[in-house]
Amino acid sequence: MKRIITYLFIIATALVPVACTDLEENPQGILAPESFFKTQADAEAAVMGGYSWIASEYLYGRRLLIGLQLLSDMCDIGDIGTASERVQMNNFQTDGNNGIVTTLWPYFYQVIGAANAAIDGIPAVSMDENYKNQLIAEAKMLRALCYYHLVQLWGDIPYIGAFVSDPSQISSISKTPAATIYQHIIADCEDGMQYLPNTYTNNIRSRPTRGTAQTLLASVYLTIGDYGKAQQHAEDIISNAGTYGYGLMEDYQDLWRADLGDHKEQVWAVDFKGSVQGSTYPQNVDFMAPITGVRDADMNGWSVVVASPGVYDSFDDRDYRKKVSFLTETPVNGVMTPYTEWRWPRIHIAKWCLYPGANATEDGTLSDHNYTIFRYAEVLLIAAEAINEAQGGPNASAYAYINAVRARARNSGGTPAAFPADLQPGMSQEAFRAAVREERRVELAFEWKRWYDLVRWDIAEEAFTGPDSYEPRPNFRKHHTLLPLPQDELNRNPNLLPQNEGY
Repeated sequence: MKRIITYLFIIATALVPVACTDLEENPQGILAPESFFKTQADAEAAVMGGYSWIASEYLYGRRLLIGLQLLSDMCDIGDIGTASERVQMNNFQTDGNNGIVTTLWPYFYQVIGAANAAIDGIPAVSMDENYKNQLIAEAKMLRALCYYHLVQLWGDIPYIGAFVSDPSQISSISKTPAATIYQHIIADCEDGMQYLPNTYTNNIRSRPTRGTAQTLLASVYLTIGDYGKAQQHAEDIISNAGTYGYGLMEDYQDLWRADLGDHKEQVWAVDFKGSVQGSTYPQNVDFMAPITGVRDADMNGWSVVVASPGVYDSFDDRDYRKKVSFLTETPVNGVMTPYTEWRWPRIHIAKWCLYPGANATEDGTLSDHNYTIFRYAEVLLIAAEAINEAQGGPNASAYAYINAVRARARNSGGTPAAFPADLQPGMSQEAFRAAVREERRVELAFEWKRWYDLVRWDIAEEAFTGPDSYEPRPNFRKHHTLLPLPQDELNRNPNLLPQNEGY
């Protein structure tokens, strides 16, 4: 999976239909599924090419991740001279012309288009039926992942569920209600549960498995408030963790050592191969190491995304995860230097800049990181949260799940520690809710989960305007929980109106 060869990128590009951004373009030259899918190799190339779109600078290589980080209350801008689109998003001053907005939207639909091409074209290929169904299910999981992000970022959005060879067919496409989008995601995940394998050879984690599909299902049900089903799916994953090869890494720090590659805690990861770039930018290009690294230090970082002012002090000093998550000193000209003496004297984020892998470039770009979409610790926390909400309070299993995460945190780089202690039985639903939310905040810090959590918990406004805010934004309003629709899309297709409220 790491060595996706050039022709996969070319095939993926050829199969991408015109997305919403291109509805007025001349459709000549579009390669329809029935014209391409002839052999098993064609089917495999199309699906593998879809992964190359996910592993790109536009999505998991930088823009999606930087957008989710800056929207959250735990990340801020370090270098104030960075691109204005980032400053706008960080300050909740975004409009429909913001560059992050106008990049993410069409690129997600490009991936969806490639997935739809595979889903529609592979059935005609003569090949083993089980493997055929698996490849189709993989494409459906890619489509589901894109809609998972789109619906949470924008709310009501167009749903395109088939390959579009004639753009005029959807020239008047309108928005689909968010609730319906979620049902489409659920259907794709259910197909994934039916047809995907439990594992892949060589421990590959960048291709979705049955456990991946069930994890995305659990997350979707948690997001839409169907806690009973979220509990059911999360606990089923936990019960079958051995079958899927899931478990917690013993040392929390190892989660961000890129040279370790695929490991047991990854449920689904986006695989980047250091110093290798696809034939067409932005495939296999990632910048998260320098984006979070320290400018003018020996690591040659850029100081773009840093920890928000109040976040570092909100972590308990006894928690090993604080040491792993934050960067407070680093060599500058060979001398260990505290953050107060850096060019941008802000506490930085350590998770990606310290160990980007032996093949990464000098500043950490083109790293070996496998960026996590889901990891097993989150499955445990989904189960704990869902049980508490579904049953009106925690049971023994809910305590066991959250305490497993806390127990791993007590392994302080190989030295046993007493903090954080296990939660003790007898907590109220409200107290346990607060505890599991805090555990997600600390355990998943800076892993692009926080923004979605703030929105689904309906506490985003409080997080930015309340007295305990880590990153005060007095201008934050309820409508900021959705991004504005891209203005160029609205100009091309008025059927996408109205613009999201408040923009």
